[in-house]
Parts: sequence; structure tokens; C-alpha cells
Amino acid sequence: MIDKRLFKIPGITPRIIMIAILTLIQAVMIVIQARALSIAVVQLWELKPLATIVTPTAVFALGFLCRHLITVAQNRTFYPFVEKTTGEMREQLMTKLFRLGPSLVEKNGTGNTVTMALEGIDKVQTYLMLIIIKIMDMGITPWVILLYIAFLQWKEAAFLLIIYPVIILFMIILGLAAQSKADRQYAGYQRLSNNFVDTLRGLGTLKQLGLSKRYANNVYSVSEDYRKETMATLRIAMTSTFALDFFTTLSVAVVAVFLGFDLMDGKIMLLPALTILTLAPDYFLPVRNFANDYHATLNGKNALKAVLDVLETPETKQRDELKQLTWHDDSAIKFDDVSLTYEDADQPTLSHISFDVHGFQKVGIIGASGSGKSTLINLIGGFLTPDEPDHVSLNGQKLAHLSQEVWQHNSIYIPQAPYLFHATLRDNVRFYQPDADDATIKAACDKAGLSDWIAEMPAGLDTMIGEGSRGVSGGQAQRIALARAFLDDSRKILLFDEPTAHLDIETEAALKEDMLPLLDNRLVFFATHRLHWINQMDYVLVMDHGKLVEQGTPTELAKHDGPYTKLRAEMGGLHALD
Repeated sequence: MIDKRLFKIPGITPRIIMIAILTLIQAVMIVIQARALSIAVVQLWELKPLATIVTPTAVFALGFLCRHLITVAQNRTFYPFVEKTTGEMREQLMTKLFRLGPSLVEKNGTGNTVTMALEGIDKVQTYLMLIIIKIMDMGITPWVILLYIAFLQWKEAAFLLIIYPVIILFMIILGLAAQSKADRQYAGYQRLSNNFVDTLRGLGTLKQLGLSKRYANNVYSVSEDYRKETMATLRIAMTSTFALDFFTTLSVAVVAVFLGFDLMDGKIMLLPALTILTLAPDYFLPVRNFANDYHATLNGKNALKAVLDVLETPETKQRDELKQLTWHDDSAIKFDDVSLTYEDADQPTLSHISFDVHGFQKVGIIGASGSGKSTLINLIGGFLTPDEPDHVSLNGQKLAHLSQEVWQHNSIYIPQAPYLFHATLRDNVRFYQPDADDATIKAACDKAGLSDWIAEMPAGLDTMIGEGSRGVSGGQAQRIALARAFLDDSRKILLFDEPTAHLDIETEAALKEDMLPLLDNRLVFFATHRLHWINQMDYVLVMDHGKLVEQGTPTELAKHDGPYTKLRAEMGGLHALD
């Protein structure tokens, strides 16, 4: 139920101790209020003067107030820590995703990654708030009450002690079933997220191919599966809650029957009997409260596991081999027989890649779908690591890989669908330059062709975009990515991974006019299957099944009948957007 890694969260141990102390005090208050209430009731039963119940009633009220104030204190003191921890966890997760790059997103799925970073952290927050307080309550309160009951009447205490593990065992059996269902539900939720996000991102292409209705039915089918898994989980949760309430109520009733017989036989006085009967429901209350929130804690535990798994994913070492880098006309990057094999893969994804690029060249990477273009871009960007070190060199310095902090701080990566944060347009544009002023941001937006769109929005740069806010089209998202690049002139390496793949031809044509000035005086690697971009390239790498089958200038490659000319004939569109 508890992920052991939870206890490794910095600062959580003192908070757990604090919650335990507050819970112990609260348990004592429960005993005090039950005893005081019983005294007041017995005094009234024995027809004593009303003045005799003033003190026990006041004690009861004070105990009752303290009991619930402690609950408020637990939440008020623990929540800031949980909020801060989950906020830091979200930042660490985003930083980790940025460092690990697109390869992790491809492995886990876009929808799953986005869900983990947004809703997953919220579920972790709920989990942390519930699990610590509930576990402390269940681990302390019943035993304080049981000790006091044993002091009053050992037989009832023995019965409560015996029945408690039975209820816990029953909870475990139902809990395992609920956990299995919850795991399947969470997996279904991840599948639904991945399916929906991928379908949404490719909606333009699907409409052009006439496949939108087919994929709409696919989304419906996946969502129906998720609905069924959710309902199955809720059925078990409701059944377990009903069964737990039934057994605990029955146990209290059995205690009441035993106490009734003892009262008639004169084996116990009314005051201790009434005190035990008053405490019996509170004895079972912590386990009932825990059961009520069990489903929420399961979702939170699954989310925490997913987040911690990402945070504990090993990062590439030797990231500081390259001490400094200023890219200029004489700079050079060289790949010498570089291969890449994904984890658990039998065959290399990229095999024997060799090329040498100098200065501010614009390098096009082309090939059919699945040829390895995106993998090569990720390798150049430092998001992936070659099979063997020292096969990559920058300015003559051999490196184990390009996951160098200096190299990545000089690079800008623009994928097919740039990620937009749930923030203002201003904050999204100044992603690489957090301290940029509005004048500089507006100039970058103007270069990226965003000025007219911004002028239409009443809030201008303060418009909230991203998750749950104003919708942004694919073309607008790419222009925001371009504005980020225009804003930071110091980064001289541009990596494009099919940036116009999901755009229609009209949007791409308009975007191309604004994109071309960005390519000047920069080293550009441009992976694309839209061959009209090759007219703007100085050098071309032709990929096929993970191999670099041809390279050279567009003019050189066009002179002979090789993979480049065959690919151009098959895919067409070389001069479509000139």
C-alpha cells in the first residue's frame, strides 16, 4: 500500500513524527470525551442534579473540540509540505523529461507523459495527504482505545483485539482485488491518454487521408474499455465499503450484547459499560476512514510509482566532457561509424553513421517513414547515447556522446508538436530566455508571424495557453516554437524533427516564409519527409532502414540515379512550395 520510496522524500520523516504525536494526542482526546460523555449520561440516568453534569459536559466539549482541531492542525501543517514537495516533484519531473529527451516520451507515450506531469502529480498530492495521516490514525488510535478498554473490561478488549485482524484480513483480500482493478484502470487510462493525444495531434493528416471516422471509432472503443474498467473498480470499492461497515457495525452490536449480559449479571457497572460502548465505534473508525479513501490512495500510489520511476531513470554520464562551445564558421561536428541500439532491441536502430559537417551548414535529413530520421536527430541532440564512446567529435575533441550540457545549451530543438506549458503566451515564448522583456518578446513574435494573432486576443501576451486554456492550432504552436528560437540568438544549433509533418500545405507555406530567416547563420539539422525543404539545404543525409545510404549536396545527389533521386520520385513535392 505504501511505496517505500515515499520515505526517501526529503523532510518527510519529521512530518511523520509530528503527525504521529498529534494522532496520539487526538486518541487521548477521544478517550477523554467518551469518558466525560458517559459520566454525564450516567449522572442523568441516576437523576442527579444538573449541576453534576456541568463539569463532564465541559470536559466532553473540550475533548470534542480538541479532537477536531487536531484534525485541522494535521491538515494545515502537513498540506504546505505536501504542496511544496509535489511542486518540486513536478519541476524535477519536467527537468528529467527535458534531459532524457523525446526517447522517453516515445517509450511511455505522449498522452501518458502529459497525464503524469499534470494529473499524475495532483493524484500524488492527494495520496501523500491521505496515506500518512490515515496510516498514523489506523496505527495509533485503535490501540490507545483498546488499552483503555482493557483497563475497564478485559473480555470486551479481547473480543475487539481478535475481530480487528479479521477485518484487516478481509480488507486485504478485497484490497488486492481492488488494487488489481485499479492497476488495470490506470493502464487503461494511460492507453486512453496516449491514443487520444496521438489521434488529436494527427487529426489533420487523418482527415486528409479520410481516416478520421475510423480513428474516432477507435477513440470511442478505448474510452468504453476505460469506462468498464472504472465501473468494475468502483463496484469492488463500494462492495468493500459496504462489507466493512457491516462487519464493524456487527462487531459493535456484539460488544453491546456482551455488555448487556454483564450488566444484568452485575459483572460491570453502567459507567464503564457505557464508556466501552461509546469507544467501540471510534475503535473501528480509523480502518473505516482508510477504507473509504483506499481507491484514491491506489490511484495516487500508481501515479507516484510512475513519477518516481521516471525520476530514478539513469541519466547519461560524462555530460561535462565538453567545457565550452562557441559555434562559428570553422566549427565542425563529425560522426565516425556511429551505431545506436535501443534497450531490449535485437538489432541496431542506427548502423554505421558517418558524416562531417562544418560551420553554418543547413543539413537536410530525409528518408521514408521509419528510416531513422527522428532517431538521428535525437542522437545529435544528445537525447540518445551511441553504442560505443569516442565516435563523435566536436571541433576535433572526441566525445562519448552529445549529451553534453554545453552542447545542449547551444541547441534549440523543435519537434513535430512543440510542448506548450499551461502558462501565458509570454512565458511560453521566453522558454529559453526567462528574463526577456516584452519589447524583445514582441520582436521575436513578429519575426515568427504571431503579431496579428496576438493583436486579436484581448489579453495579448498575458493570454493563457496550454493545458485547459485557449486552444492553439498546430501552425500557431510551431510559430510559438519559432518565436522561442528567434528570441535566443546565442543558440547556434537548430534541430528540426519534421516540424511541419502535421500541417496542411497552406499553413506550411505560410510558416515556411517566417521560418527561413531563422536558418541563417546557424548549424541546422532538418529532418523532414517534405522534400521541398531540400532546396534550402546545403547538404543532405539520406536515411534508409537506419543506415545512411547517401549524402552530399542536393546538386551532387541529383546528378546520378541513387537513393536520393528514387526517394524524390516516390515522394514528389520537391518544388511544391518554392
